[in-house]
Amino acid sequence: MNRCSSIARVAIILAVSISIAVPAGWAKDVPDGCTTITVGRLASADGSVITSHTCDGHDGRTWMRVVPHMKHPAGSMNRIYLKTDMMVGYGDTTGLIYKGSIPQVPETYGYIYTIYPCINEHQLAIGESTFDGKEIMISDKGMFNLYELTRLMAERCKTAREAIALADELLSKYGYNDAGECLSIADTKEVWMFEVVGPGQGKVGAVWAAQRVPDDEISINGNSARIRELDLKDKDRFMASKNVFSTAEEMGLWDPKSGEPFEFCYAYGDRNSMWARRREWRVFDLLAPSLKLDPNQENFPFSIKPEKKVSVEEIMKIFADTYEDTDYDMTKFMLVKDADGKYVKSPYANPFMNYDQMPLWKINGSLGEMGERTIARFYCIYFFISQSRDWLPDPIGGVAWVGGDNPAMTCHAPLYCGITDVPDSWKFGGPKGRPGYTEQSAWWAFNRVSTISSHRWGDMRNDVYAVRDPFRRQAFDEQKRIDDEALRLYNQDPGKAIEYLTKYSFDFCAKITDAYWKLGDDLWTKYDERF
Repeated sequence: MNRCSSIARVAIILAVSISIAVPAGWAKDVPDGCTTITVGRLASADGSVITSHTCDGHDGRTWMRVVPHMKHPAGSMNRIYLKTDMMVGYGDTTGLIYKGSIPQVPETYGYIYTIYPCINEHQLAIGESTFDGKEIMISDKGMFNLYELTRLMAERCKTAREAIALADELLSKYGYNDAGECLSIADTKEVWMFEVVGPGQGKVGAVWAAQRVPDDEISINGNSARIRELDLKDKDRFMASKNVFSTAEEMGLWDPKSGEPFEFCYAYGDRNSMWARRREWRVFDLLAPSLKLDPNQENFPFSIKPEKKVSVEEIMKIFADTYEDTDYDMTKFMLVKDADGKYVKSPYANPFMNYDQMPLWKINGSLGEMGERTIARFYCIYFFISQSRDWLPDPIGGVAWVGGDNPAMTCHAPLYCGITDVPDSWKFGGPKGRPGYTEQSAWWAFNRVSTISSHRWGDMRNDVYAVRDPFRRQAFDEQKRIDDEALRLYNQDPGKAIEYLTKYSFDFCAKITDAYWKLGDDLWTKYDERF
């Protein structure tokens, strides 16, 4: 088969895929949800406590803000809104539904405000992953959804335990109106998984449980509740709302007389999603392959010991994972003949196809009724990996490595938690959060590269890596030098250290944005009309 006939074969496969009817309901069933990976301080390569978050979805604002530390007059009130579309940020209430007000505190902490706050000035970091809590638990009577709850956690708390206690206080009094959610909450000492659902239709309150990830272990949430049995006598590992057992019994979700143990994830959710479970398996298998976990099993350990200490760079690689070279690699059957007549993976083979192309995966032998939901997704809005480091002052110790769009294709910027600003292009947004294509928005630089490279992913990804990886290596190689210089300045004047770190993070954001705009142009040029 010559080169042209190889391309023709790919075209035929594409044509066949288009001719197959896509079942109704696929669009609304697209697994948008987020992934969060957590690392205890004794499991990380440098002693950091790590959490993370991929904000996977087709809607949501693409810009961010740095919210400053503020003081508030006595008697001030904090207005709470229903953020229905993840579209707004600090200070923007356009189109939002006012839910009520609560007393303001005298001072609120500064934080880096992505769709959810990712890290505050005291190194408190919060990741998020939605799970399918049972529909009967949802109530519209509460004041708080997750966006406003995490905002107040960032504004008012220094530690994970403080954040959980605040959630209990606010939700008990004012109520929760959101679906099932898991927050991975980290500080300089520990990281917790906090899972919460509503109190039931027509009620005010919430039901929640929290479990600490052991210091020498890692954990993951990929859109399915993970907490099972609760040992509330062990206060160092478990916490829960006062109604965690009674509500399940009252609503017929658990019968204590049955002899079956209470398990939070089954009482208030389920473990049915293979998209969630496969991600859990993949993270654990990458970090502890000797466990030989079954990728099809229903439950995995809540957390596991990695076989070697885990670095931020390793977590970045995991977030870029597409199950390549496993049984669940959706591109492995997309083959063409090379010049020697051997079948090789087509350069057009792409793990980031849209869901209307799902039949292509199926007819090429991919496992799964709708293909696999890999860790890296083309519809990611942004993601971050945080470091909370107790041996450094807060403005220096906390770092959020933030990237826009697809985790496999983007470049991360190290944003220190004490910074006061980011470039205008990182703050630029439209009236509905995501602007139409514009070079004023940094997000479009990264999204454009990701979208272009998906059309010939087998080749183009190497061009992306050639630009991305030197920035990544530079950031890791110079981190200690940046930390040391910031610490030297901090000991003279904390303000000077904050100015230094703000300039460093600001300039890094600007450099990678410019590089990705150029990369997008170069990809168009290099692969124009190329077969």
